[in-house]
Amino acid sequence: MSVTATRRPPVPHPLRTRSFRLFFAGRSLSLLGDAVIPAALALAVVQATGSAGALALVLACSMVPKLLLLPLGGVAGDRFNARGIALAMDLVRCGTQLVVGVQLLSGTPSLAVIAAVEVAGGAAGAFATPTTAPLVKGTVPAQSLQRANAAMAMAFSVSRVGGPALAGTLILTVGAGWAFVLDAASFAASAALLCAVRVKEVEKTAAKRPSVFDDLREGWQEVRTRDWYWSSLIGHSAWNGAAAVLMTLGPGMAMDRLGGEPVWVAFLQAGAIGLLIGSLAADRARPRRPVLAANLGLATYALPLLLLAGGAPVPVIIGAYAVAQAGLGFLSPVWETAVQRAVPEHALARVTSYDWLLSFAAMPVGYALAPLAASAWGPEVPLTAAAVTVAGCCVGAALMPGVRRFTSD
Repeated sequence: MSVTATRRPPVPHPLRTRSFRLFFAGRSLSLLGDAVIPAALALAVVQATGSAGALALVLACSMVPKLLLLPLGGVAGDRFNARGIALAMDLVRCGTQLVVGVQLLSGTPSLAVIAAVEVAGGAAGAFATPTTAPLVKGTVPAQSLQRANAAMAMAFSVSRVGGPALAGTLILTVGAGWAFVLDAASFAASAALLCAVRVKEVEKTAAKRPSVFDDLREGWQEVRTRDWYWSSLIGHSAWNGAAAVLMTLGPGMAMDRLGGEPVWVAFLQAGAIGLLIGSLAADRARPRRPVLAANLGLATYALPLLLLAGGAPVPVIIGAYAVAQAGLGFLSPVWETAVQRAVPEHALARVTSYDWLLSFAAMPVGYALAPLAASAWGPEVPLTAAAVTVAGCCVGAALMPGVRRFTSD
């Protein structure tokens, strides 16, 4: 079964559309601000408390409400105005990051306060995340959807390349607190830009649905009746779980066996560059079978896992990770475009919220199981198991009839 790209007439770039340009600018700023936070948060909490357990608590306070509330965020995105929800959640996250920044700048941060505002920030993220697909679809013409998604993926990739460097600069010069102030400012700017965005109206049918439960059930029905979608979600979940295994075990293996910190830094930078290259490629190419291509591309993540487990040469491992991330960078916009075109607009936020839910939920599982398995059998076993799982789930999805029949025509 081959996956080929077809030549089509040039598509106008979505950044020529004012509303998408404003939305893209706001999201780019907030993505860059968010890319600074992981390093700043880890350093600030550990310095303030001296406890890795305190850091785990703060991270859990952000992740747990996000997981629990994502389906409700999808309901809200479909019932109400997606732009209004995104704007309100930007303001909430501006406030939460500002509070953390002030706490850190005070010199006597309270772990309880930071944990509480992270709960609020995680809840806001649960409602904001499902609005992305409706906002992209509502601000560009249909023929520009994939280029718009590719532009969003490029912004994400650039933030992942530049964010850690910016974080390091801020932490070493003015302190971790200012990193949170910067993130708060990025959300404020995003909210201001959203005020000027005009989104194509989608007919809302809230009056016909008597309860939130009915909304959730209807959204799940949209997922369940599309074998190309639910089978791909299993692959997405496996990919995120495998990524968590790699991010948990990889640093230690780099330190102990591969040459130390420079190797791990090179590994991450190669992945970030690969992600950006893949996003750039997605701006032009048009796979005829986009969902099939997406699943086969995600299956390549098994390569760096197997090579790391097998003790391959460092350049080979780094190259494989760059290739796997390039596949992700290319295929994420392809997948998002396929979903935006195939799923009814009135259910788009709910359907995508289930994708995010399964993806986010798999990561804590990987984080928890990887060190346990590594301590019992060595890191090679969980790395190999993760590789087999992600390859099996993604290739299995590619064999589904709906996946193979789904075309871009």
